[in-house]
Amino acid sequence: MGCSAAATIEVAMAAFFLWVILFILCWPIALLALVLYPFVWLLLLPFRLVGIAVHGVLGLFSAIFMLPIRLLRGPRAI
Repeated sequence: MGCSAAATIEVAMAAFFLWVILFILCWPIALLALVLYPFVWLLLLPFRLVGIAVHGVLGLFSAIFMLPIRLLRGPRAI
């Protein structure tokens, strides 16, 4: 479920243009957002790690649950 490089570049460019517009309209808030962004990223990092772990556990449970079904379908399904 990865994004293509072009989509990532487009999102980054849109975020930059939105920041430039915010900088033009209200530069103190834009600079505050620029300074606070790394701290917010660090604050949200544990939730991202928990999300990755939960995704892995759910994938494992799905594989364990689907294994008997795949075995009953025959050798072409494995």
